[in-house]
Amino acid sequence: MLLLEVSHRLRSSLQDHDTLSRHSGDDFVALLPHTSQDEAAKLCTRLLDALAQPLQVAGQEIFVTASIGIAIAPNDGEQLDALLKNAETAMYRVKEDGRNTYRFFTPEMQAHSARALALGNALKQALPRGELHLVYQPQVSLHDGRIVGVEALLRWTHPQWGVVSPAEFIPLAEANGLIVPIGEWVLHTALCQLRAWLDGGLPMMTMAVNLSAVQFGQPGLPDLVGRLLQQTGMPAEGLELELTEAVAMKDPETAAQKMQELSQRGIRLSIDDFGTGYSSLSYLKRFHINQLKIDQSFVRDIGTDPDDQAIATAIVQMAHSLGMSTIAEGVATAEQLDYLRAQGCDQVQGYHYSRPLLPDHLETFVRANLQARNQTPTHAAQAQPQANVRARLLENAI
Repeated sequence: MLLLEVSHRLRSSLQDHDTLSRHSGDDFVALLPHTSQDEAAKLCTRLLDALAQPLQVAGQEIFVTASIGIAIAPNDGEQLDALLKNAETAMYRVKEDGRNTYRFFTPEMQAHSARALALGNALKQALPRGELHLVYQPQVSLHDGRIVGVEALLRWTHPQWGVVSPAEFIPLAEANGLIVPIGEWVLHTALCQLRAWLDGGLPMMTMAVNLSAVQFGQPGLPDLVGRLLQQTGMPAEGLELELTEAVAMKDPETAAQKMQELSQRGIRLSIDDFGTGYSSLSYLKRFHINQLKIDQSFVRDIGTDPDDQAIATAIVQMAHSLGMSTIAEGVATAEQLDYLRAQGCDQVQGYHYSRPLLPDHLETFVRANLQARNQTPTHAAQAQPQANVRARLLENAI
């Protein structure tokens, strides 16, 4: 019934000489002969407006949006297959950019699509070929200057393309399902590394690991995490799983149940990028969250922007009133650090202390922090690791 109503609205917006077909699923194709680029753009605006009106289906009011890709002959292809392929490429770019609009196909889109396809295929072999590795960014307590935790960050070095940005390959891994085996490898590797540090004499730290929406949606996640903790001999309180607001609020009832299962096992939970989404405070109370991470977008201009200052302060106060701690990410300057400390923020991480480090360099950093705190027990020394330690490790940072 929904498809029939959509078809009717699309058809009524087209000219008599235009052709409309349902290509597959919810995918429609319109052929517009002798139509200019400006006319196509105006038509797409009319189509989007028509679909934006609520639909009545079986007594229910439904709202839908559309993503439209446009290819024009002969520049974008002379045969139907080529035009369809390029229009679809433009449509997927619309979906990447937020949906509910239209885009014309460009050669740059084709290059982007070709790279994404190549990266997606190469990513299938990245794990068995040993191309993935983890780096670790220290998390520092603002109360006494201790390194209280590290965040495990995934990196991919391809033999042909070199370092591939996580912002580029992680969405690909989520789209093709590879994030599930890769995510399990990340958890296992991070826990093994923490075990190795502890066996080497480092003090207990929290290992923070990000979970994607796909990973969090796996039905056996609590059992998987419990099994990995047992295999590596790590106590549950040594692991902190980070979820974004979007993941937690996608299905809050299911999320609350799964978080409760994880929390009952003693695993710490954190909401990453807090303040950038639309969290429900009523659900936040039920999520068994231990920590809120203040997004770096609020930290970047916190020394000069009153809005960022107000948001960061409100997050700290709200978290403490709910029995949670706070950590700010992306702290790069002493000015940012001083403001966050004054507001009562519990922990920070960022380039002011250290870039993400390889395991051996992280161990050196922690030991230097311990030595500096033991030798100089003043507040100033406790507040931050020694500057020369940061400078020495900077060239080894990843």
